[in-house]
Amino acid sequence: MKISTKGRYALRLMLDLALNEDGRPVRIREIAKRQDISDKYLEQIISVLNKAGYVRSVRGPQGGYLLTREPEEYTAGMILRLTEGSMAPVDCIDLENRYCNHMEDCATSILWKRLNDAVSGVIDNTTLADLVDWQIAKNGDYTI
Repeated sequence: MKISTKGRYALRLMLDLALNEDGRPVRIREIAKRQDISDKYLEQIISVLNKAGYVRSVRGPQGGYLLTREPEEYTAGMILRLTEGSMAPVDCIDLENRYCNHMEDCATSILWKRLNDAVSGVIDNTTLADLVDWQIAKNGDYTI
């Protein structure tokens, strides 16, 4: 399994919003500059996050984006699954796409399930608030 730039940038975008939100909307252009990511690419990602209700848009000269929830209420798994789709390492254990004639007799399915459980255990138990704490501990401030 490999996380694409879309998934990685979505996490960085959400982390940037959590770190830089002070009650005022954060502009995509500011995030793009801090993250050294194309603002056009971030606009595509923020659109997905906005449609899912993870962020909200504020229009006008002082406009930008705000988180719709507290950082503790988002998990890395929520954000990654929204932008990446299933995080299952193989289709046969993906709960939405599960179909395999060999599932009952295949020993490798045990490996894939254990791998899936391990990945899910990490991403579903790591919140945006954890990422904020880790970022501050790593840099001593809010910069990414």
